[in-house]
Amino acid sequence: MAHQSLYRIHRPATFAEVVGQEQVTKPLEEAAKSKKIGHAYLFAGSRGLGKTSVARIFADAIGCTEHDLYEIDAASTNSVEDIRALTEGVYTLPFASSYKVYILDEAHMLSKSAWNAFLKTLEEPPAHAVFILATTELEKVPETVQSRCQVFEFKKPTRAMTAKVATAVAKKEGYTLAPDAAELIAILAEGSYRDALSVLQKVFASSPDKKLTREEVEQATGAPKREQVHALIHALAGGERGAALSAIEKAGKAGADMKLFLELVLEALRATLLTRYAPELRASLESELGADEFSAIEKFAAGNPSTKLGAGDITHATMLAFLTAAERIRYAPIPALPLELAVLELLPE
Repeated sequence: MAHQSLYRIHRPATFAEVVGQEQVTKPLEEAAKSKKIGHAYLFAGSRGLGKTSVARIFADAIGCTEHDLYEIDAASTNSVEDIRALTEGVYTLPFASSYKVYILDEAHMLSKSAWNAFLKTLEEPPAHAVFILATTELEKVPETVQSRCQVFEFKKPTRAMTAKVATAVAKKEGYTLAPDAAELIAILAEGSYRDALSVLQKVFASSPDKKLTREEVEQATGAPKREQVHALIHALAGGERGAALSAIEKAGKAGADMKLFLELVLEALRATLLTRYAPELRASLESELGADEFSAIEKFAAGNPSTKLGAGDITHATMLAFLTAAERIRYAPIPALPLELAVLELLPE
């Protein structure tokens, strides 16, 4: 029998369990308590933020049972005939609840004719009907529909919040997740709780024990290895142009995603500069990065005595050059090229 995904096992079941979406959960909770229920809601935000989970929680809070809860995937149920069938059923009374709740996921996928068929029901719904539309692309939902809904926008979580959720779920499953491993999972998740837990599940499957390290996350996901990132930072700190270019080439040959590699380089550069110029942050950085990574960062932050923090050392100019590379990389025909240009700009002949 297939194992259930971590995201389904640990999806929030109450408003209190929803992380980082207070701007959505508090008004909905108040509406449910005061029984001031609207007939149409629109939840917008990128993937994996818990839109359908919150929709289910709200349905439960207003007394809708499973018998009267309908979840429709608009990615596959998006024709005018599908919507007509749905709207015909709306007018029958609930089976065992005060409300019939319709959760329409990926609502932006509805066809134009389907929207037109849906609009009349949305304008004059029966008293027992509540519609919750969820979308990752708000701009594709017609203005005429948006104006008839209470619109709630879900925020992308910070990296720290994503790492915290991954760590908490790992603990519930009996694992210990190292801080630097949680940080890498958060980077790979790109602001999606669901993606973070999918990565975590991969790591569980490949781990030989219950102690999860950053190296295990790298191995399970194919993320660039820390040594590859350190090789580039070390070369930059020493003013070694050839070694820096070689480090980029080796990372590419090892199959590293250069965009992710660049992001990890920027993380290391940021940590280096914060360690050097903001000593009060050292304790929190060590906790965030883990002892091994922080030890390496401290060496980079100490500077190169021979250059006295001039060319060939890690400075704000280094960060700026690689930030520029990050802007260029999405359009680069050769993914490594923006990183190589950054090195050549920083370490000219």
